[in-house]
Amino acid sequence: MEYQVLAEFVRVLKISTSSTIEAPLLQYLSIMIQNMDSEHAIYYCLSNDYVNNIVAHPYNFNAGDLALYYVSFLRAVSSKISRDTLCLLVKVHGDVVVSFPMYTEALKFAQHEEKMIQTAIRALTLNIYNICDDNVYQFITTPPASIYFSDLVSSLRKQCLQLDALVNSSEDKCTHQRNKDIFLKTDKIVDDLFYFKDMLSVGESRLSRVVTQNLLSLLILPLLLPLLKLGENKGSYHISAVTSLYIVSRLLQVVGGKHLINGVAGLLLYHYMALCEREAIATNGDTAGSTGDASPLLHSLNDINIKVSGHEAEGEKEININYLLQHLNVQTSSNSHFDGSPRDDNVCIERFGIFAYLFSDNHSISLASLFLLLTLAENKGNIVILAYPIDLEHFPASLLGMSQSQGLMNNCESAFLKVDGSILVRLMPQILKTLLKVLACQPPVSPPMQWHTGWFLRKVLQCQGNKLTDDNIHLFNTSYEQSRECLQKELDGCWFDHIPDTIGNEWGSCKKALELQFHVKDPLFTLELEICQQAIDGNFNSCFAWERMVDAVKVFILHLQLKALIFMGCLLEKPSLESPSDSDLGKTYSRDISSPSFGSEVSLGSGIPCRIAFSYAGVRDIYLVAVARGISGKLILAEKHPFRSQRGVVIAIAPLAGLSPRIDEDHPTWLHLRIREFEPNFVKAKGSQSKVSTPPADGRWTLGFHSAKACETARLLILEETCKQRSSVESMLAPLLREDYLVNVLDSQGD
Repeated sequence: MEYQVLAEFVRVLKISTSSTIEAPLLQYLSIMIQNMDSEHAIYYCLSNDYVNNIVAHPYNFNAGDLALYYVSFLRAVSSKISRDTLCLLVKVHGDVVVSFPMYTEALKFAQHEEKMIQTAIRALTLNIYNICDDNVYQFITTPPASIYFSDLVSSLRKQCLQLDALVNSSEDKCTHQRNKDIFLKTDKIVDDLFYFKDMLSVGESRLSRVVTQNLLSLLILPLLLPLLKLGENKGSYHISAVTSLYIVSRLLQVVGGKHLINGVAGLLLYHYMALCEREAIATNGDTAGSTGDASPLLHSLNDINIKVSGHEAEGEKEININYLLQHLNVQTSSNSHFDGSPRDDNVCIERFGIFAYLFSDNHSISLASLFLLLTLAENKGNIVILAYPIDLEHFPASLLGMSQSQGLMNNCESAFLKVDGSILVRLMPQILKTLLKVLACQPPVSPPMQWHTGWFLRKVLQCQGNKLTDDNIHLFNTSYEQSRECLQKELDGCWFDHIPDTIGNEWGSCKKALELQFHVKDPLFTLELEICQQAIDGNFNSCFAWERMVDAVKVFILHLQLKALIFMGCLLEKPSLESPSDSDLGKTYSRDISSPSFGSEVSLGSGIPCRIAFSYAGVRDIYLVAVARGISGKLILAEKHPFRSQRGVVIAIAPLAGLSPRIDEDHPTWLHLRIREFEPNFVKAKGSQSKVSTPPADGRWTLGFHSAKACETARLLILEETCKQRSSVESMLAPLLREDYLVNVLDSQGD
């Protein structure tokens, strides 16, 4: 202040024509402001329009990193302002704020391609929102400044369209790559959703209103229109149903808020509430003053205009929420006949809106619909019901394992119309059967589909008290048998030797995934399931065989746990799989044969002489030794020891499982072997859910023998030892695969 440093900085900026001066000056200012602790120093810094002059200077942001330094300076200033000093940065006319240079200039970088700049701008705006007074909020939430919020939602909507394009892409992309692209896009969308949540968490009514209204009119309601099945194309920006369901579910999970949840619940459950109200009126015979308009959840949306896409020549057009309600009433009236004749309410409900998707033949859409309904159920405390029959007492709590919250019920109990059960409770038998049919599909659906269906099934079983009808038990037993058969088929695969270890490794993670609480489950799985239905990677090698085996193990664990839940009422702890004892293994081998290592010595007693050609070492005379001990099996190639005739030096080792020995059709002395090159420990280190995008190709060995008979002998030896190894694995798994496994578990618990 004594040396007028800020005034000198402003003077330097005015005469500067180069970013080489501006960038370090902004950097020095940022450092100086960040290190200010004195209120007097901060007050001086913000006074006399110094900061506003620096902010409003006409910089050339096309050169170098000047934009980054400029935004860092703005963020540093925003971190030091308070409600008392904010007035120094705004310009007022009377009591009205007419200009806020730092805020408006910062918003110009809101959509900057540099992620660090975007993050800084969002931190700056949140700093401002948390210390604004009434006059500044009035400026922020009215045009032109309020356009920022509509631009934010429009940008989010654009990302949603791009996400949908990825999900429904017809390009020949492998599933892994598409999953990666979708994950990156959804990550950006979720970042934006958390920013909206942060804005709503400020708790200022005008800010919350402008954010909520823009989310509803520009994003949420246009996404919901196609889900209502109004019978005419209202726009919706042509986003597929599964993407719409994902976005709305994720938005409610992350952002939440009473008005957003009421808007979604009001539209999606509109038909159901209207039908129930009319049924109650018909039952009570009291129609006075009732129009059948079941829209209390939508009162907060009055006069909102929903922006949807029209025909190409029309561009965007708007639909008023009141017009939409009238359309919904007409449709409900034309599809419901309250003539006193018996009818199935559930069948009537299933025809409408989201309930048609809930029972869709497209399993990913069906699960996505159920997830959205459960999301609404979880947020029961935010749903305001004045006179309509959603029984919140049972609607979410028994289904989700949440603690009861009776406050809303006690306050509004006198206003409820008494109708039997909530919508999910009424539809629970159909939902349960639908889930079981997915599990029992022929041919079986993908393993991820089975796992997520199983997760939903556990939630429903908890609600039903783990009780199933005879028909449902038959469906489940069919599904269980399919999972057991798939696992048994893997005993003939190239990774049968790893099945016991995989069961042990995956049991804990599978149990944890099955017990996952609803509020932490990411609905992204719905998009991944949609892709699984569209395309399956056609390549095959030991890596893909490994993934198939792991999936078979996980699906069997799922069914075994569900079976325990149905018949025992609890989930199982990891089983103890006992290896066969040495006395059960038959032929035994010395330690050097059963656990060889490269360069070690082994006995050549059972070896078969042959030759192999290496690209780097030429043709070499070797011995083939195949040995199985318990669930472990090795194929050893050894060179004869130069001084010890009955001993050999190991030059190569391969797992016995998966060798698939095959004699060449044109050369009967050649034996072809397939070698597993994929290392499963790499996947285990990264996590059980990891997938390898570019797996290594399987190795190929070709051995030459002195006669066709010797070649056939070697092939039979490999098959014999592989059969011994497989038998040990089968003996190890036999108790787990038996029908009476749960009975034995109960007996052991009793002991």
